[in-house]
Amino acid sequence: MPLIDVPLNIRERRLPRDVAEFLKEADTRIQDFIAERKVRISGFVPSDFEPVFHALDAMAENELATGNTFCEWGSGFGVVAMLAALLEFECYGIEIEDSLVEASRKLAEDFDLPVDFVTGSLVPTGGEPIVEQLCSRDNVWLFSNTDDAYDQLGMAPNDFDVIYAFPWPGEEAVIAALFDEYAAVGALLLTFGHIEGVRVRRKVVRVKQNRY
Repeated sequence: MPLIDVPLNIRERRLPRDVAEFLKEADTRIQDFIAERKVRISGFVPSDFEPVFHALDAMAENELATGNTFCEWGSGFGVVAMLAALLEFECYGIEIEDSLVEASRKLAEDFDLPVDFVTGSLVPTGGEPIVEQLCSRDNVWLFSNTDDAYDQLGMAPNDFDVIYAFPWPGEEAVIAALFDEYAAVGALLLTFGHIEGVRVRRKVVRVKQNRY
C-alpha cells in the first residue's frame, strides 16, 4: 500500500502560553540530561519542537487524522508525544533507552500530561527483515532486542491514527517501510527532518484500474 503526501496549511502563530512554558522546561531538562551523562546516548538528538507543534496543531484543526491515538516512535524525552497530549490526542511513546523513558515519565507527570511511555523497540515483531534490508548496522537502536513495546502498551501499530518519528539520515526509508507494513490504512505518518522540515503522509489503498 503506498504512502501519499498530505499537504498541510501550517500557520506558525505565537505558541500558546502553556506550550511555550512546557517547551522551555523540556529544553532545560534535555540540556541538563545531556550535560550530566559521561557517555552520549547513541541516536538521541532532540527534534525542533516548534514546527512539529505547529504541524500537529494544523492536523488537529483540519481534522486530518481518522482518530486521536498518537504514538511517538523513538520518543527520546517524549516531548512530541506530550505536545500531542496538549492538543488532546491519546498519546504513547516507545523508546529503547530506559533512562530517557524515566525522564519522559517524570516530565509528563510534572505537567500532568497523560502519556504512556514504555521501554522497547519501535520495530514490531516480524519487522526485523525490513530493518536489515534498509538500514545500516550503525543504527543500533533499530536492531536492539528488547521486550515487545506493543505488548507492554496492550496495543498494535495499527491501533494508532498518527505516528511520529524523527529519523536520522539513512533511517527515512526504514521508518516509511515499517509504517507502510504495520500501520492501519488511513493512518498518518508525521516526520521531521532538519533539512526538509515536517512531512505528513497517509497510508492508502492502491486503486486498481480496470482495463477494457
